[in-house]
Amino acid sequence: MQTVFERPQSLKDVPSHFCPGCHHGLIHRLVAQNLDRLGLQQQTIGVASVGCSVFLYAYLDVDVIESPHGRAPAVATGAKRVQSDKFVFTYQGDGDLAAIGTSEIIHAANRGEAFSVLFVNNTTYGMTGGQMAPTTLLGQESATSPGGRSAERDGHPIRMAELLAQLDGVAYSTRVAVDSPQHVRQADKAIEKAFRLQRDEGRFAFVEILSTCPTNWGMDPRRANARVAEEMIPCFPLGIFKDTQSQEGNQ
Repeated sequence: MQTVFERPQSLKDVPSHFCPGCHHGLIHRLVAQNLDRLGLQQQTIGVASVGCSVFLYAYLDVDVIESPHGRAPAVATGAKRVQSDKFVFTYQGDGDLAAIGTSEIIHAANRGEAFSVLFVNNTTYGMTGGQMAPTTLLGQESATSPGGRSAERDGHPIRMAELLAQLDGVAYSTRVAVDSPQHVRQADKAIEKAFRLQRDEGRFAFVEILSTCPTNWGMDPRRANARVAEEMIPCFPLGIFKDTQSQEGNQ
């Protein structure tokens, strides 16, 4: 019998502790299969920050550095500059990258640091109790916005992929989702492109991935998955917001 689906070598064979319906496990698989596809496992350094992203070391069979909250881009900058032959990527959530780590990600992107960023956006602080995040949707209830997020009081959700696309140091900025088979395939291709840009050209690439948090959203897994398409994508449109490789090819 021909094997058509198996665990990537870069993904550890361990039970998942993530909540039912959480997309972190699926995203981990996409990361692992791209590390395998591009032959990067033995030279990879992952950098995770505080939040549910912190458990990267438990599931990926690569070296992982745990950084302070929001500081993953700063730590990744140091790791890549000291060991320029290594493949380096950060794995961060929205309460981390888009809040306390805003300065770190903007300046690392502006400098065009030679590492890749995977930004998991589930519109909430998942690990610490479901507080409002910079990406929380208007009207969305959270532990710190029980009446729903208000534009007048709290501001609008921050669209990080579009924001970083404006910076000259960014080679690739895109937003994908993993709520359907079609979107999973698109996310796989986006991660591969980002990783190739670093491996082959030493460029900075940013991939935002829309994800679920059923527990803090107060939804069952099916409803949470449907919410990505019904509510998140209209606010955070999928697409490529910058691709210098494509632009250079059209010149």
